[in-house]
Amino acid sequence: MSSTGENNGTPTNPMLSQGSRQMLDLINRLHSTGVQTDIDLPQIAVIGSQSAGKSSLIESISGITLPRAAGTCTRCPTECRLSHSNSPWQCVVSLRFITNERGQALGEARTELFGPTITDKAEVEGRIRRAQRAILNPSKPRSDFLEADEDVANPELSFSNNCVTLQISGPDIADLSFCDLPGLIASVSSSKGNSNDIALVENLVTAYIKKPSCIILLTVACETDFENQGAQTLAKRYDPEGKRTIGVLTKPDRIPTGEEVNWLSFIRNEREPLENNWYCVKQPSSSDLKQKITWQDARRREDEFFSMTAPWSELDTVHQKYLRTANLVERLSSVLSELIIKRLPQIQDELEKAIAETRLALNSLHKEPSNDPLNEIVTLLHIFTNDVAKHVEGVPHKAGLLQAIRPAQERFRRGIRVTAPKFRPYERVYVGHRHLLKPKFLSNEEGNDDDEGSGIDDSPGFIGSARSDDTDDDGDTDDNDDDLTGQGQGGIICIDEVLEMAQDARTRELPGNYPFVVQELYIKEFTNKWHLPSQSLVTTVHTLVMEHCKKLVTKHCNHFGQGTLEQRVKAIIQKHVNECLQRAEERIEWQLKLEERPFTLNSHYFSDYKDKFFAYYKGSRRKDEEGDLMELIHNFIKPKPMPVSEGPFASNNRLYREPSVPGPTGVGKVLAGLAEMGLTQVKAEDIPKLLPPDKMQPALHIMSDVRAYFQVAYKRFSDNICLAIDFELVRGVERNLITALYATLGINGPDGPRICKELAQESPHLADRRADLKGKLQRLLSASSELLLVSV
Repeated sequence: MSSTGENNGTPTNPMLSQGSRQMLDLINRLHSTGVQTDIDLPQIAVIGSQSAGKSSLIESISGITLPRAAGTCTRCPTECRLSHSNSPWQCVVSLRFITNERGQALGEARTELFGPTITDKAEVEGRIRRAQRAILNPSKPRSDFLEADEDVANPELSFSNNCVTLQISGPDIADLSFCDLPGLIASVSSSKGNSNDIALVENLVTAYIKKPSCIILLTVACETDFENQGAQTLAKRYDPEGKRTIGVLTKPDRIPTGEEVNWLSFIRNEREPLENNWYCVKQPSSSDLKQKITWQDARRREDEFFSMTAPWSELDTVHQKYLRTANLVERLSSVLSELIIKRLPQIQDELEKAIAETRLALNSLHKEPSNDPLNEIVTLLHIFTNDVAKHVEGVPHKAGLLQAIRPAQERFRRGIRVTAPKFRPYERVYVGHRHLLKPKFLSNEEGNDDDEGSGIDDSPGFIGSARSDDTDDDGDTDDNDDDLTGQGQGGIICIDEVLEMAQDARTRELPGNYPFVVQELYIKEFTNKWHLPSQSLVTTVHTLVMEHCKKLVTKHCNHFGQGTLEQRVKAIIQKHVNECLQRAEERIEWQLKLEERPFTLNSHYFSDYKDKFFAYYKGSRRKDEEGDLMELIHNFIKPKPMPVSEGPFASNNRLYREPSVPGPTGVGKVLAGLAEMGLTQVKAEDIPKLLPPDKMQPALHIMSDVRAYFQVAYKRFSDNICLAIDFELVRGVERNLITALYATLGINGPDGPRICKELAQESPHLADRRADLKGKLQRLLSASSELLLVSV
């Protein structure tokens, strides 16, 4: 053997061997975790077209025999992990699955031993053939293929991403790891394979060589034109600068005579130059294989070929190192080790980043179902009902339930308020000519609701100055409040109409007395209008309560299972709230029936309001009927300032002159006449009392009674309706809610565990996503642990 081939296939540098061994062992362990699907791990991928001599190259490197039956080709990746050992030769065959039988990626790579350890090289070929069958038929038990020698007529798959792993060790084995990929297909016959196989194999090869840390071992057969071999085109596509491609020329003994010089340009790196150069190897011929020569004989014959065959033997010493398998193996081992050392810090950083991202993705998923779904659902329902109780009691937040209800309650109060009877202390003929301003005592008491104008003149008397508008005693300027009550208000009620109604209602009463039925009819007129505002309020509150409860259901149940629990709880809540609504409506009807008969024990407030309204109506009527007299009296009692220039202390520059004394006015004359009659205690303010009584006085009393009762009744009714709705509908939601949930869901019965398990099931898509992420995290953590055990 020549000096370039004396190592017998094993590395000659012991330091290189030691470093390579350490790095290769680490990468092999990382590959075993399956993390290569997540992280770009350094590896060697052997690619080439079919019949490019890949199998022979693998045999020369590994020392084993690959299947060579007619029509046989590599149909799945074959990963070879070679390690030099002083122990006897052995081979362990395993199957590594990264996809399931449907071709879907597994969360974590699964490695299965395929048979016992092999110590006889003659058994390797058959074991590899059977292992490949098991890979191509993933749905069948692996044991079915371990002893069977017959080929499967119609395998489930023509090619697969899952791989056969060979762990080979022995005294004549180099420290090296590589992956033999299926050969690229130029065409498919109708009897074997299908048209999709070409693209399938190309995609499989591409998945490996596109990674930046993949060293491409490109095999090119010298018996075929270089340009016609698709593997070199694919390698150049993903490594255009040739930085990570190592070329291997095979079958140099089949080069037509005179064409050797065309291939020598590759060895000299003149044609298609690569950073790690081109190599050439000579593998056993067909006759050699028939003779079943040993691996050592094959290496010896290779050395003899390159040493004795021109033009290979004529190459200078510099290029001789690119010939023979041993030199190729040593270079591959060196390049792979250097790449591993370079990539290790980057791999650690990439692992840490990937672990953080995977954990973040896992945490973003809905909570994983527990092993005790019954207890989990019971806990969830209790937390939910406690949250409902907190919200119906009130939370200090703008978006709280009670805050949302309050505007509706205020609209309801105003809706009841505007049903006040619109009494006018003037006759119908004066409508549009006389005006009634809002009483000051109501303005102070209730504020200016519904755009109330004050309309109050602080001048003496019961009312202010007249205005062009007609602000009534219910606080607005509109005599028709249909927008708030939803019913025809019937317009204003004038005093003559009240008196006429009272007179028509008299039966056996004594003169001057009128039956109470008059007041009762007017009271019924406004209480009959309270139903619509009440119904509107309870409907609005029902809508708000329902929306709020559904939001709470979503808050607590949205991330549970497939959404079935959320949907069922919402349905239960809807039924429960509707039952609360029914009870609230019954309470409202009961309250309305109570108000059908006038009644109050609040005599103090009733009497106070009655006196105020009587004075208010009477004062307004007096101003309209006796306006001129009241103005004369007001002017008479108003103090009159005396000009200084006409007083007793006038300027000395002017002659002193006594002020002129005007003659007595009409008011003065009346007081003087009364004094003549001996009525000396009469004041100007008492003059209206001398006038004859108002014939409308009975109507004023009726109007005051009705209006005073309205003030007492509407406040009472407004409070009671709001309290009834709050008790039955708002706070009522909390009562018996947990009982309704348990009873309807059926989780307290014998089928409770089964029901809870069904409710807790998450969607298959989410479960698959969680499984993928957990598998990925496990791969990443396993790989990280392997790195921590290595000190470089």
